[in-house]
Amino acid sequence: MALALIAAAGFWVYERSFAQGASSLKAASNGRLDLFASVVEARVRRLEPVPATIQLNPVVVRLLQAPSAAHALAANDYLSRLNAHLGSLAVFVLDVRGVVLASSNTALRDDSLRGEDVSYRPYYLEALAGRSTRHFAIGSGGHAGYFASHPIYDGPRVVGVAVIKIGLDALEQTWPMLGAPALVADANQVVILSSQPQWRYTSLAPLPTERRVDLQLAQTYGALRLPLFPLSVELSVNEDSQEVQGLLLGDEARVSAALGQARSRADFMVLGRSLDGMDWRVLIFTSLAAVRHQALLDGVGGAVSVAFLLLLALYWAQRQRIERQKLGAKRQLEQANAELEQEVGRRTQELTDANTLLRKEVAEREQTEKTLRAAQNELVHAGKMAVLGQLAASITHELTQPLGGIRTLSGNAAEFMRRGNHGAAQENLSIVARLVDQMARIIDPLKSFSRKSSSRPEATDVGRIVEQALFLFQLRLRHEKVETDNRCEPGRWIAWCDANRLEQVLVNLVGSALDAMRDAPRKTLRITAELRPEQEQVPLAIAIQVQDSGKGLSEADFAHLFEPFYTTKASGAGLGLGLVICRDIAAEFQGALQAHNVPEGGACFTLTVPLWQASLHPKTPVTP
Repeated sequence: MALALIAAAGFWVYERSFAQGASSLKAASNGRLDLFASVVEARVRRLEPVPATIQLNPVVVRLLQAPSAAHALAANDYLSRLNAHLGSLAVFVLDVRGVVLASSNTALRDDSLRGEDVSYRPYYLEALAGRSTRHFAIGSGGHAGYFASHPIYDGPRVVGVAVIKIGLDALEQTWPMLGAPALVADANQVVILSSQPQWRYTSLAPLPTERRVDLQLAQTYGALRLPLFPLSVELSVNEDSQEVQGLLLGDEARVSAALGQARSRADFMVLGRSLDGMDWRVLIFTSLAAVRHQALLDGVGGAVSVAFLLLLALYWAQRQRIERQKLGAKRQLEQANAELEQEVGRRTQELTDANTLLRKEVAEREQTEKTLRAAQNELVHAGKMAVLGQLAASITHELTQPLGGIRTLSGNAAEFMRRGNHGAAQENLSIVARLVDQMARIIDPLKSFSRKSSSRPEATDVGRIVEQALFLFQLRLRHEKVETDNRCEPGRWIAWCDANRLEQVLVNLVGSALDAMRDAPRKTLRITAELRPEQEQVPLAIAIQVQDSGKGLSEADFAHLFEPFYTTKASGAGLGLGLVICRDIAAEFQGALQAHNVPEGGACFTLTVPLWQASLHPKTPVTP
């Protein structure tokens, strides 16, 4: 409600300020229009009576009565001196056929008019009919002007026509007094003068076909085609005051372009005046941007003022409410004290009963707290069992590969001992012992329950670790006829990581690759390594790629590849934790594990491990 009131107040102030600003702007524009109209009338209409005085000179009447070279020379001289004195463009005399017999501009070849037939001009036709006339037209020489004509009488008979052509160039210098785009339109609503050159000789309203034909026959505007005015304007004329008001129609871009201004809100006031006795209209296009901006500021100020008054009223009402609450509270307190003194005895018994009930509630609360504590202990125990189950499942998965290796190595050792090759059997048994130690280190996290075993990074020969991982799958590789392409030579790549954990990751990746190629027609296992450029957390890294020739990974596999308990193997063949464990191990030594499909078929897992650098890491012996 308050926001609506503030908005309404701001809108009301905005509308009132805009109306006042528009009224003031209109008054100022009307004042400039009155001044401009006075200037136009003073410079144009002051010469309108001149044609009526030309017949007073006898040389003009003699020329019309008896045309001759001598009479024409005398008339030309008279008209030339008259034109020079008046400052008009031309003064000339026509005979009843519409031919120019004398002109003030005989010295000008392009505008002398002598001998020219202008019987098609309206000023000739009207004057020949005995009526004085005046109108705008473009002369035969291409110069526009205001023509005024008057019949020349010889007694009651019209023997000729006197015409004066008044120039309008001086009016072009008066546009700055209007301070806005403006134009002057004649009786045909054709723009004859304008501060905007592109508006000149355009029609404010569509001209009927008959009117266009008449104008072309009279050559009022020469050979110009008179296109429509670039803006749509609706005008209304006050017949009493002769004031003209209008509205601009059209989109903002068109109006702004036509007015030669930057694209903004098309907000202009169109005002005008009808010039007395000339059938001309002066129109001025005044921008309302400043008025609207000031109205917007006033509206914001009004809204802020109303908001302040509302806040002040709210503060006063809140203060009055607080005072009433204080008085009410005081009365209630006095009444309560009186009632308390009267009911001390009864309240004492009630307090005793309440104490008894409170003791019972306290006992019940204590029992409830014991039950809640027991439930919390059960929840903690359940949480521990869940974590223990998850850790046990992870350890079980990690022990699968070392147990397989021990089974293979122990079988090989027994065979070597049966053959009497004790050296090979002893080497196999030493590897079994190392695998047993590795299993012991894997089982070690169970002792600390949820703590991960500490990783001890050291300089590790990646090639030797790869060979050790492949050695564990030696029997399976031969049995499944897998072609092995190991391009990771020992001694070439030295990584900074825990050797045991790196081997565990490679064992998992190799085992997953062999599982993926179980039903493949061509089984190829390729292991490569390369140096990768600097990354976000690893300055230099070794990228170990384990690539198989299986069917590759699907979109669903990529979406859930590193989620716990997600596996592509058959039910019971895996827990879906191997890749999760490998990713976590890689993250421990600031590495990463990624997967992608290769174009020739199969999947490729890329393990990124930090490169050992003597300048950054301690000089520890290389661990195979």
